[in-house]
Amino acid sequence: MEALILSMGTGGGHNAAARAVKEELERRGHTADLMNPYELKSRKLAKFVDKAYIATVQYVPGLFGLIYKIGGVVSGLPFRHSIIYAINRKPAKSLEKYLKENHYDVIITTHLFAGEMLTYLYDKKSGLPKTIFIATDYACIPFEGEVKTDACIIPSKDQTDDFSRKGVSLPRIYSYGIPTSSKFAEATSKKDLMDELELDPEYKYLLVCGGSMGAGKLKKIIRILEEWCHNDGHTKLIVVCGNNTKLFEQLYAIYGNDIILYRFTEKMPELFNLSEVCFIKPGGLSSTEAAVVGVPIAHITPIPGCETINMNYFSYEGMSLKVKPNKKSVYKALEYLSDEQHRQNMIKRQHETINPHAASDICKLAEALVMSNAAKN
Repeated sequence: MEALILSMGTGGGHNAAARAVKEELERRGHTADLMNPYELKSRKLAKFVDKAYIATVQYVPGLFGLIYKIGGVVSGLPFRHSIIYAINRKPAKSLEKYLKENHYDVIITTHLFAGEMLTYLYDKKSGLPKTIFIATDYACIPFEGEVKTDACIIPSKDQTDDFSRKGVSLPRIYSYGIPTSSKFAEATSKKDLMDELELDPEYKYLLVCGGSMGAGKLKKIIRILEEWCHNDGHTKLIVVCGNNTKLFEQLYAIYGNDIILYRFTEKMPELFNLSEVCFIKPGGLSSTEAAVVGVPIAHITPIPGCETINMNYFSYEGMSLKVKPNKKSVYKALEYLSDEQHRQNMIKRQHETINPHAASDICKLAEALVMSNAAKN
């Protein structure tokens, strides 16, 4: 089976989910190409779109929240097609040309924009192979409801009504979950992980991560946690800055070697595994990864919109705590999660709610769709 996976770098979650599916497809003996479809039109355009999104989230998250609210209102209006659909018509034509020159049995996308391209080509009756859309947030975000693919993968059955109400027909909905790399489900002892990362096993570790973009009010949270670790004397702080080089440099200038700093890292499975508590921005993918590992989660500084919904869902299901960027809230979370019963209850809820085998289930579905299509032909 030959698969094309479409994703974009507007946040790290889309690409991470896409890579997880690619990893599993190749493990199963299939061929999988992963690309940003905007690059077929222009590499400059692809980079511009990614950078514009990241800059908005990092520096003016309130504006992103406003755009999200407006999108929610507009997507509910009885227009034939949305502005997102219209914007993606030209890139869709470049994708159509590419598909005529390259054979694929199935197309899988983790991004709304690519989903809209496939919808445009579907409306044009372009003779697409089987198509799968994967939602990477715990809500049907604005305009996802108009995406037309053979299958729509949602994070859990709890979002079924939301997606159905917004236009996705029930037969196309599969509540398999958000795909994560198999590395997050691997069991490894904390001692082995600490040896691998050259960390002192005499200490406990708290993890702070602002996602691939290093977004959110991290400096305030870090200042509070560093003070707590200093007073405790037996706990160290690990901070992952993602691609936010400026944040990394600022933190190093303030704390030096008093905290353990990472830029973007492929070691997130290991860092989640060895952490006592992880303070993370509530991205759909990063939250799912942490829950697959099974680690107490304190959600911090959500980007207004889908991340607020992610945080509310995880908190409601007992899979995380909501933490405000102030000393009282942070200390309260640390005290609560120092209780072993509270920790185990949270991890139990994560394992009951989150599917660690989503990537495998999605690939099995892709195989079934391709086989059924071949049988018809």
